[in-house]
Amino acid sequence: MEALRMRTVVSLAANHGKDLICCKNVNPRPLLSCVPVAVVGIHRSAHTQNIYQNMTYISNDNVKLKADPKSMKLNQNIDKPLCIIMNWMMAKPNHVQKYAKLYLDHGFDVVSVTCTPWQLMWPAKGSQVIAKSLLRFMEANTQNPLVVHGFSVGAYVWAELLVHAVKNKQQYQPVLDRIASQVWDSGADIHEIPVGFPSAVFPKNKVLQEIFRTYIKTHMKVFHNVATKHYMKATAVFHETPCRAPGLFLVSKTDLVGAEKRSRSVHDSWVRSGMKCNFKCWDKSPHVLHYIYHPEEYKQVLYSHLEQCGLLKS
Repeated sequence: MEALRMRTVVSLAANHGKDLICCKNVNPRPLLSCVPVAVVGIHRSAHTQNIYQNMTYISNDNVKLKADPKSMKLNQNIDKPLCIIMNWMMAKPNHVQKYAKLYLDHGFDVVSVTCTPWQLMWPAKGSQVIAKSLLRFMEANTQNPLVVHGFSVGAYVWAELLVHAVKNKQQYQPVLDRIASQVWDSGADIHEIPVGFPSAVFPKNKVLQEIFRTYIKTHMKVFHNVATKHYMKATAVFHETPCRAPGLFLVSKTDLVGAEKRSRSVHDSWVRSGMKCNFKCWDKSPHVLHYIYHPEEYKQVLYSHLEQCGLLKS
């Protein structure tokens, strides 16, 4: 009966034009090939191309890149500092480009990493696969400084990368040690999945949000061993991160998805462990829109942090 109820809920969502969660059967399906569509002409000087599933490369240079599926090695060497943007759910390419430009304007290249709703719901076949591929990419391609700039559920996908890195510290700790800065904008963890996930998938339909929220809560209860326990483990590793790069947290008091208290908890945990961290909380701005609402202050806080990390000249 419970399985039938879940199938009905998800089918209702799909029948309203949202076939992103296409799991009419409750059993996990093989990993979908969800390569983002290449974007052309968003920013006059930026060249954007897909290099692997869920990974898009953005550069001021018009170079043709492709990652080898086995080694994750690019066909050309990276000779610039690199920012890895861990995207929020359903992020639109032109919105991601606004954040990429913050780094492109200072000589960085950018790798944009996405995660679909289905990949979030089935970690072993989705988010964990993305995380492992990204970690292998980082290991194979650059000895230059790395910055991680993550949003919302992107913090969870990054946490899955940390889980994988911890399992083989000898191989992957040197990769994490090359990260010079980490920035977390509106970070969300397991507690906020039922809050923010439905709004991201159905941003303009309150009815479908509530239907999907009911499904997500049920999904997390019924599929504890194949989903929820992974969320919990990743959240714990994120709090006790093996990545020791200085952190910047960007939040607002009115954001219920990337709740201030969650980011504050991580910040305090990192500081207690001896990490350098900065924290900026605005009185009012929506989830993952702090830059849109406070553009000059956002840039000032971000660039000040990057200067402290030795990545920008003052």
